[in-house]
Amino acid sequence: MKKWLRLLFDVQNELILISKWEIFAQSCDIISSMSIKIAFHTLGCKVNQYETEALKEKFVQKGYEIVSDEDRADIYVINTCTVTNLADRKSRQFIRKAKRLNEDAVIAVTGCYAETDPDEVSSIEGVSLVCGTGEKAELPKYIEEYMSEKGVVVEGAGDRERLDSYHSDGIITGMDSRTRAYIKIEEGCDRFCSYCIIPYARGKVRSRSLAEIKAETKGLIDRGFKEIVLTGINTALYGKDIGFDGIEPLIAELDAMPENFRIRLSSLEPTVINKEQVRSLLKYKKLCPHLHLSIQSGSDNTLSTMSRRYTRQEYLEIVKELRSFDPHYGITTDIIVGFPGESDEDFAESISVCDEAQFVKVHAFKYSPRRGTRAAEMKNQIHGELKNQRSQALISHAERVSEDFRRSCEGSIRTVLFEEFEGDALMCGYTDNYIRVYTQADESKLNEFCKVKLDKVYKDGMKGVIIDE
Repeated sequence: MKKWLRLLFDVQNELILISKWEIFAQSCDIISSMSIKIAFHTLGCKVNQYETEALKEKFVQKGYEIVSDEDRADIYVINTCTVTNLADRKSRQFIRKAKRLNEDAVIAVTGCYAETDPDEVSSIEGVSLVCGTGEKAELPKYIEEYMSEKGVVVEGAGDRERLDSYHSDGIITGMDSRTRAYIKIEEGCDRFCSYCIIPYARGKVRSRSLAEIKAETKGLIDRGFKEIVLTGINTALYGKDIGFDGIEPLIAELDAMPENFRIRLSSLEPTVINKEQVRSLLKYKKLCPHLHLSIQSGSDNTLSTMSRRYTRQEYLEIVKELRSFDPHYGITTDIIVGFPGESDEDFAESISVCDEAQFVKVHAFKYSPRRGTRAAEMKNQIHGELKNQRSQALISHAERVSEDFRRSCEGSIRTVLFEEFEGDALMCGYTDNYIRVYTQADESKLNEFCKVKLDKVYKDGMKGVIIDE
């Protein structure tokens, strides 16, 4: 098969990729050094962020030059999300922006929006290639084939039978962050909540091998990362397809590694775990006392209509278990407002559950109908203005709850991993229980664990003082 990128020159023992564009531009002169510029734009979840990092490594290994998505590039890779209508719209907006940045660019669209609606995506002006979630790891090959053949190509998207086995992204060796690295441990979800399109976009549950996760963890730690964040479409389901009884065996293996690092779970679903299973995780010393535990609604009526498989009280029992272990255990969550049939009383229960759970942070979402889900076909849809009002009310209330929780932590001592400077004066990082901390420190504390006394509420976090050990 012809390839657009096919000419290789050995210049001082380095292989240089030469594109057709460059050959014409230089009138066939020998080029000593030039690379094809590729930009990435990622929307949505931490899994997408991880998969983009894996793609970057693949393209770098092939000799491509990574540039900002604000720059003119030869290729744009857009890793889309489809959890809401807004996510779809943002994806379309960036496709058009990429076309404006370079009208001759190859624009490759992958991710969940590309998977669930490949025909719509391929019809957008400027799109060169549409790649489904199951083929994402093969994107470098597809792009090079497209550059040879031309014509809009759709690779695999929309065919759910491809989403039956785990397709490894390979072992990632680095991240954009200097301190925190994400590791994808599983793919897919079988919960089928009535509002959610993601099981259709990501397929059945497929777990990554324990050996590969451990190898990637070891490699990242050796490169200096101090926090490993385990992520997946539904991390609580890890292992159930390969003979493990949930995620605990994986946590146990990582916790036993001798290196100095901490583990953070990006989320656990109360649709899968209960308070007894959560209790069993509390003994692992490397596991941060912070969970993202998505409640989605404080109303039992709404939870039932959402097919969430737990009650408000069962959720709060998990919270109680965590707080009995650590009164300042950090809990973050997602709440959807404006779900079909949500009454004023139902919404009030979502407000009140924030008070009972004392969340560190609430991610508020306005319900967005997703074609193909049961909720999209339900009657009594909530009109947009009421959704807006409820969203603003929830955000305001959640901010007050978060401030109350942080104020309750004043005077406590927590472990902070410092990540960056805020302006010229303050260094910032996160406590083990997920509070952003600002303090006076020098560069020697970057990417180091420090004991910090939390002093007072400040901005979106707290000010603190490093305690000499």
